[in-house]
Amino acid sequence: MPATPLPTPEQIRAIYYQGEEATVNLITHLVQVITQLELRVQQLEDQLGKNSRNSSKPPSSDGLAKPRTRSLREPSGKSSGGQPGHPGRTLKMVERPDHLRVHPVATCQQCHAALAQVSPSAYEKRQVFDVPPMRVEVTAHRAEIKTCPQCGKVSTGDFPAEVTQPVQSGSRLQAQATYFNVYHFVPLERTAEIFTDLYAHPLTEAAVVDANSQVAQQVAPATAAVKEQLMHADVAPFDESGMRVLGKLHWGHGVSTVLRTYSAVHAQRGSDAIDAIGILPNFRGARFTTAWLPISNTPPVHTACAPVTICANSNLSPSIIRKRGHWA
Repeated sequence: MPATPLPTPEQIRAIYYQGEEATVNLITHLVQVITQLELRVQQLEDQLGKNSRNSSKPPSSDGLAKPRTRSLREPSGKSSGGQPGHPGRTLKMVERPDHLRVHPVATCQQCHAALAQVSPSAYEKRQVFDVPPMRVEVTAHRAEIKTCPQCGKVSTGDFPAEVTQPVQSGSRLQAQATYFNVYHFVPLERTAEIFTDLYAHPLTEAAVVDANSQVAQQVAPATAAVKEQLMHADVAPFDESGMRVLGKLHWGHGVSTVLRTYSAVHAQRGSDAIDAIGILPNFRGARFTTAWLPISNTPPVHTACAPVTICANSNLSPSIIRKRGHWA
């Protein structure tokens, strides 16, 4: 809205001397300007007050002003900790410990007589559960090379299928790196630090990325099976949430049932991502979703029937919906 110049005192006096009608016209004009400005201020305040909880804006747009989450659980009135009758999960002694250390009594604690040759009458037992010292083990593989004395053919032994490089990380090490980085959301740099600190084995960020790629290839059949099973589910929630990938806004799309969950990251939020993921266009069951139109309006490709869509609170992700028992 272009700024409206205010009349100067001289202009106001000139209008006043022109008579009552000119004065009324000036005041009417100023009232209109004030009304327009008030409306504009209200619009701007409404925009500033919008967040992911009171509008369709994604949570990622809340920035540092993201509202604090509050638990929906009601106070039970019970004291904290285990309740009466709860079995508990305390440590219990094992019958066959991995190591045994005997602490001898060399002298009498009263008269200091030598007791080294006296047989003990009993033992006081204590057990300590701890993690053993950890280090990365290196396994050397050597394939034999032999020359046939009959025909002169040179034959070489076969390495295991998983051993493909002169020097490489093992499958268990790669699985742990992916476990930290992907499952627990530990950043690449900190995942590399964990291996340096715990195992004295420096790991580069590129090695963590390569481990993720290797694990993804290994679990690809299981991922495809989960995806196929979700397409045939009777009911499933679909949801999407903003997230940062290399500093840019992307979208994490998710669909899940009680036993299976499939997640995918895409640069788009709407139809392009839905088509690329490929679950929703093939889904025939009831959709438990927000009022997001690309999800609600995507038709199934194998049936002419309109899909059943159950709209839920837009703030509930599929995992939260599942945990709170909003659907069976």
